[in-house]
Amino acid sequence: MVMRPISYGRQYISQEDIDAVVETLQSDFLTQGPKVKEFEERFAEYVGSKYAIAVSNGTAALHLCTMAMNVQKGDKVITTPLTFAASANCIRYCDGEVDFVDIDPHTYLMDLDKLEEKLASVPVGTYKGVIPVDFAGYPINVERLRSIANKYKLWIIEDACHAPGGYFEDSQKVQQKCGNGAYADLHIFSFHPVKHIATGEGGMITTNNKELYEKICLLRTHGITKDPELLNENHGGWYYEMQELGYNYRLSDIQAALGVSQLERANEGVRKRNEIALKYNEAFKESKITTPFVHDNTLHAYHLYVIQIEDRKGLYNHLRENNIFSQVLYSPVHLQPYYKKFGWKKGDLPVVEKYYENCLALPMFPTLSIDEQNYVIEKIKEFIDE
Repeated sequence: MVMRPISYGRQYISQEDIDAVVETLQSDFLTQGPKVKEFEERFAEYVGSKYAIAVSNGTAALHLCTMAMNVQKGDKVITTPLTFAASANCIRYCDGEVDFVDIDPHTYLMDLDKLEEKLASVPVGTYKGVIPVDFAGYPINVERLRSIANKYKLWIIEDACHAPGGYFEDSQKVQQKCGNGAYADLHIFSFHPVKHIATGEGGMITTNNKELYEKICLLRTHGITKDPELLNENHGGWYYEMQELGYNYRLSDIQAALGVSQLERANEGVRKRNEIALKYNEAFKESKITTPFVHDNTLHAYHLYVIQIEDRKGLYNHLRENNIFSQVLYSPVHLQPYYKKFGWKKGDLPVVEKYYENCLALPMFPTLSIDEQNYVIEKIKEFIDE
């Protein structure tokens, strides 16, 4: 059976998406128009937050959040080593100091026991904040993290780029959807093509804090405002003021139109991803492959389906030879050459380092067909049965 190339992730652009973009292209606004506001309002409704701010990408979202939390030179902020580099880089953009906490060996999320141990070993106030990551789409228990953060006076920016639509049940048995603002100060999302919602490039910040919302809106657009209620003086309808040193981190109406259209099938996409994951789980349950852990009270959003296998490189190469392009995600951030300059070295975070030796992300996207998934499973079994 000859298959088209099967990648680990793939965007799906429907005719409805194309029509939505064309309609915007023919409208009066290509940027700074009504579609951005519509996307923000609909996304806030989707995750259950009070406010949402659309931005140019997920990295911009992280940078704006660290600026909003007033990260300054020398401020220490904790994140996970199992993430894309931007989750740590945003701290460095503000001249802060990055510290890492190792991952839980089952969930692959930041180990909250180890986080608490680190915080308990130093005076309260040593660290300013924490940036957890919902790796692969698995939501971290932000309720417990909030309790720890309150004890040690930390703010929380939740990197939920992998997890729109995911949730966990808190101690009151309430489903807490990623990004709803119930426990974290800020949440960020990405709309890169392999993510759940694709806008080409793009991102979103959600919060329930009006003060943070207004500050980020200002920083997103050069630090400039025309809002009469915020101006120090007003010369007329044309007048604006630059009140902060901000950036051009705006999303265009073209991208927002695509985002609004994609959002219409976001729930269906998460449902389909879970269906694909269930089939993988069943296929590999009696094998030497370790499949993703999921707690009963959690809805995994499955941006990624990551397995652990001893001969990772062998399987990776075998799949490529058969037109299946799996991916290794991620190389631990603390071992990147840039962060090694700050003294990080192999052996510092043994759990994530062991994870990296054996991890492999298999094809996972809503339009993965039954035949394609069967082919992937067949080729993996072919390799492990050799």
